[in-house]
Amino acid sequence: MCSHQPSCPSLDGNAAHVVAAHPEQGWSLLCDGAIVFDDTGELTSDGRAVAPHRVPVERLAVAA
Repeated sequence: MCSHQPSCPSLDGNAAHVVAAHPEQGWSLLCDGAIVFDDTGELTSDGRAVAPHRVPVERLAVAA
């Protein structure tokens, strides 16, 4: 699916580029066909759903 060079690795890779961003709706389309959501959930191009993987509150950085 990717048209850029070098092309992205397998679906489990993290190198895909955003080709359409819709922050007002909370999602972005990646060049490998996956859709990622602001809550860190994901729909892969092969139809799998990946549950959100949020960071525990204790690990979030606090601005001073």
